[in-house]
Amino acid sequence: MDKFVIRGGKPLFGELEVSGAKNAAVAIIPAAILVDGVCRIENIPMVSDVIIQMEILRELGAGVRVLNPTTIEIDSRGLRSWTAVSDLNRKMRASYYLIGAFLGRFGQAEVAMPGGCNFGGVRPIDQHMKGFEALGAKMDIRNGIVYAQTQGGLTGSNVYLDVASVGATINIMLAACLSQGQTVIENAAKEPHIVDLANFLNSMGADIMGAGTDMIKIRGVSTLAGGTYSIIPDQIEAGTYLAAVAATGGSVVVKNVIPKHLDCITVKLAELGAEIEEQGDSIRITRQGPIRKIQVKTLPYPGFPTDMQPQLAAVLCMAEGTSVITEGVWENRFRYADELRRMGAHIQVDGKVAVVEGVPKLTGAPVRASDLRAGAALVIAGLAAEGVTEIEGIGYIQRGYENLVEKLRRMGADIQQITEEELPPIAKAN
Repeated sequence: MDKFVIRGGKPLFGELEVSGAKNAAVAIIPAAILVDGVCRIENIPMVSDVIIQMEILRELGAGVRVLNPTTIEIDSRGLRSWTAVSDLNRKMRASYYLIGAFLGRFGQAEVAMPGGCNFGGVRPIDQHMKGFEALGAKMDIRNGIVYAQTQGGLTGSNVYLDVASVGATINIMLAACLSQGQTVIENAAKEPHIVDLANFLNSMGADIMGAGTDMIKIRGVSTLAGGTYSIIPDQIEAGTYLAAVAATGGSVVVKNVIPKHLDCITVKLAELGAEIEEQGDSIRITRQGPIRKIQVKTLPYPGFPTDMQPQLAAVLCMAEGTSVITEGVWENRFRYADELRRMGAHIQVDGKVAVVEGVPKLTGAPVRASDLRAGAALVIAGLAAEGVTEIEGIGYIQRGYENLVEKLRRMGADIQQITEEELPPIAKAN
């Protein structure tokens, strides 16, 4: 069992380059199923979720070639199956995008219910199913498998989402691209990776307007052709490293970013005492003074992202005063609080609200990641803490962060990935 071992208390200095957006990649890869040609996708992050998706497409009969560490080619013309029920599907949440892609191409789908991070319950797909049914699909879930069928393909329709679901917005977009007529998604999610998916599909010949607003219009086309597309930088990866510097102190230039996508994050980091300087496609963050208390509520984009909430909480554990974090998107996303308490944090959770009373320092301890972003929070806490922190469950972290150990070490962090039997005595003692 691999673990991260961190000897903390060292400020971070230098620079790093952010990888492509994981959340965009896991939507664009299944979108290639809709394309009658070869898709060359650049700026791909080689994280475990992406690698699993590539393997799923290979199992289905698509040609998938890795041209270099950041570029792949997908040729789905030989794909004849609309069934994806293997264990690979259950290892990641984004496998449900296969439903929309299969419906769009074949008019039917059989896909195992998704896995991925668990925030205290199964992520619902009711809004996805509502959208598919509006387009003419008959939906059923039996024995953990989603079944979808149409008679003669999908037909465009109006879909009003009860909540601005990112997953449902993406899935309906995938299904509607090759449908007959126009589909309008109202109360659509507006996250940057939704815009990136729309730009990818449009570059292949789709007709999508309004991505990035709460109303997306998709006029169905008869076919999508191949082409080349480069994925946007990862907003959450960038935010995680910015938060790490805010926690440890130091000064780092985070490169290959779109600063506008990070405004919702950097404004809070500045509020808690970090200095933020935009430099074109990079951001310098410096934190020398004390960490100040703040209040934050997670909201759909352009609000503060729920995927940055645990990382910000790790920073606020060392703030002067008491901070309040309100989770406005997911239930039960404070499960990491118990692990931070093991490191000396003072966090009280009441439903969707966490009250974080800052302490002078955190102390290294053995902890376990419960999901992707909770794991990132524990890495940040370990980097800032005195002593040795040993993090189990790093498979969650590797779902969304490419070369995390190498990137942190280049900034001066003392972190290594190690198997349990190789742990040094000082790590085992903690």
